[in-house]
Amino acid sequence: MMRIRVAVLTVSDKAFRGEREDRSYPAIAEALRGWEGVEFEVRRYEVVPDEREVIAAKLRELADGGEVDLILTAGGTGLGPRDVTPEATLEVVERVVPGIPEAMRAESLKATPAGMLSRAVSGIRGRTLIINLPGSPKGAKECLEAILPAIPHAVEVLRGEIGDHQAPSYRDESPRDGRRGR
Repeated sequence: MMRIRVAVLTVSDKAFRGEREDRSYPAIAEALRGWEGVEFEVRRYEVVPDEREVIAAKLRELADGGEVDLILTAGGTGLGPRDVTPEATLEVVERVVPGIPEAMRAESLKATPAGMLSRAVSGIRGRTLIINLPGSPKGAKECLEAILPAIPHAVEVLRGEIGDHQAPSYRDESPRDGRRGR
């Protein structure tokens, strides 16, 4: 079974100050469960304020520590003045992966026209994939489920386990909801 080591970083002033419960993390954890042949192991979970420098520093620490393959952020991707997660992420990544947020926006548009307002980005730092998810539990879960079938292949490439032009080592015979083996 393939194991993917994950860090989840919730970006929220109110959750950081303890004024609101972080409901996006449980939704993300739920989306990561039940994938045949892949275990998503959450190794780190933290809540940080909507501060660009704090977000960027935490992303660097997580990516450069060698402890995780995948960093999922939740929150700070909208149009508000404190929504700075995409800028912090772009400051940190070495290469962008535009197809991931494109797929998430396409999935979000099925549910609401506001899905096109997401400014989420995705990119690579070293051998770590960083993906911005929406802060709403429903949005985070739906977007994550839309992209999860591609994540094992991305991680295998980043780890150097397969060349980037090889076919994935698994067959994605997923049903409509994106899950394999259900």
